Amino acid sequence: MNRSRLTNVLLPLGVVVASVVGLLVLAGTNPWDPLRLIVEGSIGWPPFEGGSAPKLGDTIMVWVPIALASAGLIVTFAAGMWNIGIEGQIIMGAIAASLVAREVSAPRPVLVLLTILAGAVGGMLWGLLVGVLRTAGGVNEIFGGLGLDFVAISITTYLIIDPWRRAGQASTSGTDIFPDAALLPSLERTRLSPLAVVITLLAIVGVWVLFRGTLYGLKLKAVGANRPSAFLMGIPTNRYLLGAFMICGALAGIAGTSQATGFHFKLIPAISGNYGFLAILVVLLARFRAFWVIPISFFFAMIAVGSSQLDLRLDVSSTLGGVLQGVLVLSAMFGLGWAAYRSRRQAEAAALEGAAAEGES
Repeated sequence: MNRSRLTNVLLPLGVVVASVVGLLVLAGTNPWDPLRLIVEGSIGWPPFEGGSAPKLGDTIMVWVPIALASAGLIVTFAAGMWNIGIEGQIIMGAIAASLVAREVSAPRPVLVLLTILAGAVGGMLWGLLVGVLRTAGGVNEIFGGLGLDFVAISITTYLIIDPWRRAGQASTSGTDIFPDAALLPSLERTRLSPLAVVITLLAIVGVWVLFRGTLYGLKLKAVGANRPSAFLMGIPTNRYLLGAFMICGALAGIAGTSQATGFHFKLIPAISGNYGFLAILVVLLARFRAFWVIPISFFFAMIAVGSSQLDLRLDVSSTLGGVLQGVLVLSAMFGLGWAAYRSRRQAEAAALEGAAAEGES
């Protein structure tokens, strides 16, 4: 690795480290203790020690929806669309899966498959609605997506309070626990579902293949890079945009299914966990590269699960975990932006030197 590339790697890393240390010092604690407790609360301390299986299982099951949503967002971002409505797509996937879990009786393998398919369809249709508003109604996908997010949240609250309320009471804590046959199969004494992990990894690989080895992915990137030019080249741009929203919505819907039937085991008001918004940050940090989603989303899952230890052990608000996530994203984006600026300036300087040398010759 040459000196310029090494600098472009170390600069963002240095900005991130300095920002995190500064935040923890301002919070009134030394930087080591909060980080150690976050690791301890998410994967055990020392990492992956015996007895840490439940913690690690929870962290992986938080990683699953973040990674699935991130994989879907890569598709819509490639199409040039800011799919802020992914939160609603996660929620509608969870609602569709919950409907099947509550109302359908079948052997466990069949019922689990039906909940996953229902979640994918629920999220896909909600994503398609954002796309239709964008292509047919001229509604910007950011505003349309945000509006549908609020609609999805309202539907969830209504279902929990009235038609799906717990027996004998009206409570906003969630529905009754789903039947065992509808729950994702998990390892003993943990919530870790190998099936959810496999689906997530397949989704990430699928998105990578989509943009590295298919004509559809190439055309989708062309639509995102320059939609008018892509249309003039004969690409049906609206159809590709709708397809991108459908793919993203389906993956987000499966993320909602994992939340409802693999983590909470019921439908709750905050079923999305704001993981859709977090996935947007993950994709930006991954720079739209599918495989980078895996470690980055796992790191954010560790913070989401482990930050509860801050309140219990350090008398520091667990909301520091959310602040830490925000600082990490902002500092990393600043570092990456500065590194890109340096690279551009260096390229411009090299071009000017080449032009000057040509002029002298």
